[in-house]
Amino acid sequence: MRDQPDTTAALHDISDDASANACPAPAGADLDPWPLTVATYNIHSAVGTDGRFDPHRIAAVLREINADVIALQEVPLGDSRRESVLAVLQEATGYHAVEGPTQARDDRRYGNAVLSRYPITCSRTIDLSFGRREPRGALDADLDCHGHPLRVIAVHLGLRPAERRDQIRRLLQEFDTERMPVILMGDVNEWFVWGRPLRWLVSRFEAVPAYNTFPSRFPIFALDRIWISPRKRLARIEVHVTPLSKAASDHLPLVAHIDG
Repeated sequence: MRDQPDTTAALHDISDDASANACPAPAGADLDPWPLTVATYNIHSAVGTDGRFDPHRIAAVLREINADVIALQEVPLGDSRRESVLAVLQEATGYHAVEGPTQARDDRRYGNAVLSRYPITCSRTIDLSFGRREPRGALDADLDCHGHPLRVIAVHLGLRPAERRDQIRRLLQEFDTERMPVILMGDVNEWFVWGRPLRWLVSRFEAVPAYNTFPSRFPIFALDRIWISPRKRLARIEVHVTPLSKAASDHLPLVAHIDG
């Protein structure tokens, strides 16, 4: 039997000072990193709808999107069975990258990731695992956009309603600061439009458009979502639909354009 996981966010500082206990906003920042294009993409372990493992196909979709910041879910992070897909995507895009494993065994390193044009100054892995269900989590990263701070959270929630309710309650406890703008994005696995998890998120971030992203060939569920605070900055949200994106994963990427 697996022990109930510790739900405390584990802090990982990726700056030179590994002993830091927090992620301070860049000095002299004026809290305005806009305009910005962001995207969230569940890459399904880089296995496409044709059953073929192809990280370079995922990279080609990312180049099509050309976003500044990308939240990724279901990312192989390199283990005894499979290469690091994140490393392939980082090399292909030239972006900064940070990983947030939800599983970290010798034969299984897997989870969330963030790719960014801008330096990633600090990151935290938030454990959202629920009982004996598949381990879940969020990757909470601070970015420095030309001196402007931005907090990006890439999340992947569970499949059962009780699991998602517990995870959203725990995740929202992390939003205790207004020291920088926040973008929350990922695969929330919530298809009940009026379900409590979505209502709680709307109460915190305000309502945003929802578009169907799953399954990629004939999308009927809005599983992938993007929220931003302050909400007034959001210009539009769209699904990235191309022949390549329909084949590369079972999810379509969701893209948000944020105004200055």
